[in-house]
Amino acid sequence: MAISRVYMLLYILAIASILSICSVTETEKESVLTLDHSNFSETVTKHKFIVVEFYAPWCGHCKSLAPEYEKAASVLSSHDPPVTLAKVDANAEENKGLAQQYEIQGFPTIKIFKDGGEIVQDYKGPREADGIVEFLKKQVGPASFEIKTPEDAGSLIDDKKVIVVGIFPKFSGEEYENFTIVADKLRADYDFGHTTKAELLPRGESSVTTPTVRLIKPFDELAVDFQKFEVDALEKFIEDASIPLVTLFDQSPTNQPFLIKYFESPNTKAMLFLDFSHEHVDAFKSKYSDEAGVYKGKGLNFLVGDVKASQAALQYFGLTEDQSPVLIVQNSNGLKFIKSNVEVDQIAPWLKDYVDGNVKPFIKSEPIPETNDEPVKVVVANSLKDMVLDSKKNILLEIYAPWCGHCKKLAPILDEVAVSFENDAGVMIAKFDGSNNDIPSDTFEVQGYPTLYFRTSSGKVIPYDGNRTKDDMIEFIQKNREDVTSEPAATESGKDEL
Repeated sequence: MAISRVYMLLYILAIASILSICSVTETEKESVLTLDHSNFSETVTKHKFIVVEFYAPWCGHCKSLAPEYEKAASVLSSHDPPVTLAKVDANAEENKGLAQQYEIQGFPTIKIFKDGGEIVQDYKGPREADGIVEFLKKQVGPASFEIKTPEDAGSLIDDKKVIVVGIFPKFSGEEYENFTIVADKLRADYDFGHTTKAELLPRGESSVTTPTVRLIKPFDELAVDFQKFEVDALEKFIEDASIPLVTLFDQSPTNQPFLIKYFESPNTKAMLFLDFSHEHVDAFKSKYSDEAGVYKGKGLNFLVGDVKASQAALQYFGLTEDQSPVLIVQNSNGLKFIKSNVEVDQIAPWLKDYVDGNVKPFIKSEPIPETNDEPVKVVVANSLKDMVLDSKKNILLEIYAPWCGHCKKLAPILDEVAVSFENDAGVMIAKFDGSNNDIPSDTFEVQGYPTLYFRTSSGKVIPYDGNRTKDDMIEFIQKNREDVTSEPAATESGKDEL
């Protein structure tokens, strides 16, 4: 399950991963296989297990990953059995069919291919050499570890992570087979074990007479049992039960897996940010936890964070510390609903109003510019509809972030493109700060900055994934533009006639 852009952005605000950068000289032997459209299928089909990185040569994160990936490939080539690591330039024109086939939305994306490509899974492990090696060694071993002794249980189960254990009278039959299917499918996210002796487990009933899956976790009820063994039902149980009733938003390494699961979940997200030194913090947490219990299993997941440690998260939502305690709900479509300076006794009725559809969405937007006379026009969330979505022009729109190095390199090129169309009433070049304005996810999918879209005069939206040169952009615009019907001049609302 891929993590959506919105929730991944929130997650990385709390957890920073730093990749060390080194270089591989041209004379060193490369252990990573280079694949392309001509040999991809043949190579994957020959392997029971192969890991493939989809990258772009211009991607900074890909460049940082490259030496770590190469070192891991060198080590894993000597593993028993050997583990093969490969890479594909998914930005190359001839390989874009592969990128589309495997739904590559950003770089780098790493996929695990099993059984000749019959099973394809997202890689969710570390991105430094030692971590990659250890993670992949576990992935090629047995999906579930047999627990025969108390020592076996102790080596698998600890107080910091979620463990899934199947308890069976014998290791055969439909229940056991389905358990192994789920274990193999979810092994990147959880550690699995199986046993015939429930008494070896540190939590839960010691006497179990029917096939049972026991999820052992370091929060809430600590252990929960499940007796349904349909694959989909078992997978859903594990995914749901592994999310705390209220997830804590902090920077603790031991909390990372639970934050990941929270943000990966397709459920609606409720988030409460408040000062943990607030005199009524215990009352807030208690009431919030009560409401989490009310909505458990109803598609609404809960998170709480200390506002002092969540400044970046507040900034992401366009909020300031003086608006806390603040209650935020964000649905699967990316719409946000916000209650600033919420009181304890307002939590329950406000959540009910949200569920009943009585709360209006909040849109984060910069002010509409009073003047907008540069060649590249500035679009903000509150002007996006008028200037772009309802426009009768052909528009090349850059979605960028001020801190993005690639965006800064693109800026003068975009200016040149805009100047070349200054006297063309049918074309507009525009930019939209995606870090300070809400992006409508139903229209634009943004996995990284800069992202460019071309919207024709009739409303057709086309991603621009060509070369980022002046000539290539102009050629693309001329090729895809449509005739322009007349449109009224902009009103005096801070928007210039373009």
